[in-house]
Amino acid sequence: MSLTFMSRPLLIAQITDLHIKPPGALAYGKVDTAQALVRLIETLEALHPRPDLVIATGDLVDGGSPEEYAHLGALLSGLSLPLLVCPGNHDDRVHLRRAFPHQPFATDLACNTRHDLGPLTLLIVDSSTPRQPYGTLDGETLDWLQRELYAAARRRVLIFLHHPPFLTGIEHMDRQNLRDHAQLETLVRRHGDVRLIAAGHVHRPVLTAFAGTIATIAPAPNHAVALDLDGSLAPSFRLEPPGFHLHVWWPETEALVTHLVPVGTFDGPHPFFGEDGKLL
Repeated sequence: MSLTFMSRPLLIAQITDLHIKPPGALAYGKVDTAQALVRLIETLEALHPRPDLVIATGDLVDGGSPEEYAHLGALLSGLSLPLLVCPGNHDDRVHLRRAFPHQPFATDLACNTRHDLGPLTLLIVDSSTPRQPYGTLDGETLDWLQRELYAAARRRVLIFLHHPPFLTGIEHMDRQNLRDHAQLETLVRRHGDVRLIAAGHVHRPVLTAFAGTIATIAPAPNHAVALDLDGSLAPSFRLEPPGFHLHVWWPETEALVTHLVPVGTFDGPHPFFGEDGKLL
């Protein structure tokens, strides 16, 4: 069986866990998250074809302060692509709303957004729990999500949120995952055509199955949570290669492909074949 892709796909870049500090401050005294965001934006702007949309899935800043959001806004001025956001556990809903006054938030308190992109309905879900590291879906969000999934009954749906609704095996992060995963699973299975659930929070690329569909975690552009699957480390981070996810939707075949894109510039591209058509 062969796949034939006829037209240009829809491209959605998912960035996450930016953790912007006040100007000049380093995250954990070591990580320059502002410079990491600058490099991320440079990589996004250089993509060809250009993404149709960028979605930032939470932890936009590190402490939720107006100063951090102002710094974030200044850094994001270098991004020319459309941007939608939702909060993570490091964010503050009130200050985030003030920092992004033109975001089409659909609910009064939680920062939830619906965006239709061609045949896709994108639901950007606020899983933040005020003053807590773990994720929950409050009553406002659950009601909104149920209504939107019902309204999108004949459309393909992608869900974006900060907290993953599944375990990763990294115990100190799994204690902070989405506590309402059972309610989310019920809604997703009831809709029947959710093609992706895309999260952040763990600072690592992760892939699994959840509620009969694909579930992913995008990496961060700055630091990675240490891959500790036996609990032998104290909660730690590593300065691994940064990246983001590029979700690609092919309309003719309804195929969804997620690429891990490294942040930075690298040698190449170099041809595999010479002018004579022979493999080099």
